[in-house]
Amino acid sequence: MKTFAVQVENGREGRDGKPSVGPVYRNLLAKSGFPPMDSNLNTAWDNLRISSEKYPGNRMLGWREFVGGKLGPYKWKTYREVYEEILHLGSALQASGAQPGSRVGIYGSNCPQWIVAMEACSAYSLICVPLYDTLGPGAVDYIIDHAEVDFVFVQDKKVKELLNPDCRSAKRLKLMACFTSPTEEQKDKAADIGIKPYSWDEFLHMGKENPSEVFPPQPLDICTIMYTSGTSGDPKGVVLTHENVTALVRGVDIFMEQFEDKMTVDDVYLSFLPLAHILDRIIEEYFFHKGASVGYYHGDMNALREDLMELKPTLFAGVPRVFERVHEGIKKAVQELNPIRRGIFGILYKHKLSWMNSGYKHREASPLADLLAFRKVKARLGGRVRLIISGGAPLSTEVEEFLRVTCCAFLTQGYGLTETCGLTSIGFPDEMCMVGTVGAVSVYSELRLEEVPEMGYDPFGDPPRGEICVRGKTVFAGYHKNPELTLESIRDGWFHTGDIGEMLPNGVLKIIDRKKNLVKLSQGEYVAVEYLEKVYGTADIVEDIWVYGNSFKSMLVAVVVPHEENTKKWADLNGHKGSLSELCSLNLLHGYVLSELKAAAELSKLRGFEHIKGVILEARPFEAEQDLVTPTLKKRRDKMLKHYQDKIDELYANLGEGRHKG
Repeated sequence: MKTFAVQVENGREGRDGKPSVGPVYRNLLAKSGFPPMDSNLNTAWDNLRISSEKYPGNRMLGWREFVGGKLGPYKWKTYREVYEEILHLGSALQASGAQPGSRVGIYGSNCPQWIVAMEACSAYSLICVPLYDTLGPGAVDYIIDHAEVDFVFVQDKKVKELLNPDCRSAKRLKLMACFTSPTEEQKDKAADIGIKPYSWDEFLHMGKENPSEVFPPQPLDICTIMYTSGTSGDPKGVVLTHENVTALVRGVDIFMEQFEDKMTVDDVYLSFLPLAHILDRIIEEYFFHKGASVGYYHGDMNALREDLMELKPTLFAGVPRVFERVHEGIKKAVQELNPIRRGIFGILYKHKLSWMNSGYKHREASPLADLLAFRKVKARLGGRVRLIISGGAPLSTEVEEFLRVTCCAFLTQGYGLTETCGLTSIGFPDEMCMVGTVGAVSVYSELRLEEVPEMGYDPFGDPPRGEICVRGKTVFAGYHKNPELTLESIRDGWFHTGDIGEMLPNGVLKIIDRKKNLVKLSQGEYVAVEYLEKVYGTADIVEDIWVYGNSFKSMLVAVVVPHEENTKKWADLNGHKGSLSELCSLNLLHGYVLSELKAAAELSKLRGFEHIKGVILEARPFEAEQDLVTPTLKKRRDKMLKHYQDKIDELYANLGEGRHKG
């Protein structure tokens, strides 16, 4: 059997109240010790500076503008142009009183200005504090205060949220530089609360007039305080050092050297995942390291396909929800084919899959199938995609296999957290044994599983399962202003992720559960709600589902977003008409959804107390704008409960469980 990780330490059984811990694993490339770091690459600033010297004329940052009411082609800034802009911006910050270690906020959607501001922080030893552009003034207010942000770069449409009276901490800001230009009214409003307002050009001009030498950081200096939106409570400020970033970049470089396909200066990435989130940030850092190009989406996720067709990226990265939509779109298009062509598609799919499963690379498995059917799938992603990366949450086995076969590109899943600088493990392209897993531990990390007795997870069990713990150069320095949480999360040098993993015999990791999403029902039984959401999410009638239970209740309930097309089919068969919202009010549909959930539960052999006993039907998807999910579409369970509390109480009352108490 081919293995992808090596055991470097034995595990130990639990004793004296301490949990058992499994063996320590490393990447095969670190078998005899971690590879040496690149002596020239010590900070995030080195990463950009070196590329600007090596590739001055290469296209670096691209964006689209509206011309005559229509989106024009991508316009580009070269590495040299961006480098000069960084120096002007950093000089302007220094002229405005920024000192090494000052916190600089960036608030807005992905665009070239975002990166220029971020790199200016690195050049002058300032600390970049991203402000999630999908979060409302509440979180922004908290982060500005908690991180002690003094200077902020802001997208024009976000200025009103920054100057909102509810954003009280904005008063501490010394200046605000807009990505383009603030209105006169916004300038007056900012000045009234003591903030100096600037347009982007004004701020650049100030830097040109007051040039100052760069003040490069040291490897262990703080690069960024990246706030995770979290699934409960206030955002947590994850402190990442320059060494964290460069270890990640160097590790990816070493990992990629194993493969025939190398990343080159001609590679192009479409950036649409939030830059305030670690996944997009590290991909862009790596692209800049290679002298490659990053083009930004024009701001409308619903029209992302336009940007794909215009930019024709070679790398496409997304979270599982993005790929589920791609999968649904392809399946729908196949269903609309005539029966003969649909049958041919199915035959070609099975043919190529069988050759891939027997060890052939995706390119060699069936060039005929690619020519006849699958090149059209690749065309949906712009036609040039070579590598697809899924991160942020586990991708379903069905979707991963389908995309590996049909996209005519390498597809790999990765696993990581903001706390591990975005990468803990990574899958290998063309290794079908990795479908449904998140691959092997990354080059500069070590990984082990720790026992979780209350959930029955044991690293010495068969299979070995437990909480995923990580240590290494990419693990964060701690939580900003939260030493208690830091001590709770990093014990004996190991960061405890809160995710439950299973170690496969070939050294590959599989994510199976989440430790904190454990609910104890009134009869004393523990329920893993995230796992149940995956099970129930397989039902055709379910677009999305949030499972809820608590210690004062004996049964589980759920909020279900029905799959619109399948609900309409059900309605037609049962003589009902109306919008999805109108159909959601039908008792008959509630009954049907419950029966489908029951069938999914029985198919997966769930225990009786894991069955859903009542549902609330929601026509609208769970959205980040409502603060119900994080920007990577993880459910914010505290916000969900607050949003649906009255309906849940009513549902429990109807089920005979009385008023919710906690």
